[in-house]
Amino acid sequence: MRLDLVTLVVTEYDPAVAFFTEVLGFELAEDTPSLTNDGRPKRWVVVRPPGGGTGLLLARADGEHQAAAVGDQTHGRVGFFLRVDDFDATYRRMVAAGVEFVRPPRSEPYGRVAVFRDIAGNAWDLLGPA
Repeated sequence: MRLDLVTLVVTEYDPAVAFFTEVLGFELAEDTPSLTNDGRPKRWVVVRPPGGGTGLLLARADGEHQAAAVGDQTHGRVGFFLRVDDFDATYRRMVAAGVEFVRPPRSEPYGRVAVFRDIAGNAWDLLGPA
């Protein structure tokens, strides 16, 4: 058993795909046309870290209620955790790409950590070895 996907509500598909693939280095696993329950067009868009693992289903907000969740899926808490082997290189690459870091890197007993926001505004921990 494994956790396959987690939904991330976004404003638009293409900027979200670009952020996760070009900035964070995820792989575009799937981008398939689909339909909403009432027949309107949408896309089934999945991005995954290189080599697999749990993916993100990028779901375009549909209606006011969902739009209100964009960037606030975990109500201000860090809700996503990106572990990397080379923390310093990844941090520098992300800063150069314009990623918003809301807390600078620090050392904790579990390793290096810095908090950043994704394209939708959700808080993530960038985690690396101590």
